[in-house]
Amino acid sequence: MGKYLRHPFWQAIVILVAAYIVFKFGIAFVPPLLGIRSAPVPSSVVLQFMLTALAGVLIYVSENEERWRTFKQPIRAVMVEPDKRVARLILLVTIPALVGFITFDRVRPKVSAPPSLRSIHPAPPTQITFRGNTLRLTGLENPLRADGSIAEDLAVGRRVYYQNCMPCHGDALAADGYYAHGFSPIPLNFADGGTIEQLTESFVFWRIAKGGPGLPREGTPWNSAMPAWEDFLTEEEIWAVIIFLYEQTGWSPRTWEEVGEAAGAGAEAP
Repeated sequence: MGKYLRHPFWQAIVILVAAYIVFKFGIAFVPPLLGIRSAPVPSSVVLQFMLTALAGVLIYVSENEERWRTFKQPIRAVMVEPDKRVARLILLVTIPALVGFITFDRVRPKVSAPPSLRSIHPAPPTQITFRGNTLRLTGLENPLRADGSIAEDLAVGRRVYYQNCMPCHGDALAADGYYAHGFSPIPLNFADGGTIEQLTESFVFWRIAKGGPGLPREGTPWNSAMPAWEDFLTEEEIWAVIIFLYEQTGWSPRTWEEVGEAAGAGAEAP
């Protein structure tokens, strides 16, 4: 046994096996023992680490000419010596078969249930806190529409939109901003009649104010890159930009009367 452990080839094999065990299992299991949360290590990351370990091993064994020559002896013996014909045949069959199986397993279609049920269109909370103030969303209308200064509010909303929202949602509000294609999913397309036209302004206020971080747990996992704009905009600015969104796209927001009628019709349906 000691003879093999002193041989550079078998030393390299032992190091690579130990490295695989550490990369595949050690990284995932040691942190919990220390009270640290850890996620499973992706196979692509393990492969990268193993390639790095292999490169390090090859650099070590090839650094010395005598060590390199000794390292190659078992490989050369299996490849050319007559008495190793059976081992050579086994390798020539096993290695291609293993590579073929791994390739097939990766590309074959797989059907599996989703890890969890999620809500694509989450229901808004009944109330939220905005900079320490409680806002009840149920029945809430845009307060700026009642002050008679829509033209001024529209100008404020236009300024807020083009200063903050245009890079993602686009100049035409069609989710075609120059940052849009860097996100998956892309930002919301306000020009589409299936988006803000179907929502109340209080819903839009909630989504702008709380952004991606404020989405409810039942909708996870979310990939929304939307920031929580309550950290940057005032309540009046958010209501103003909502007015701009509807005026610019030509859509009309749903009212709470419409929401109540839709709910009543659903309750009466058999």
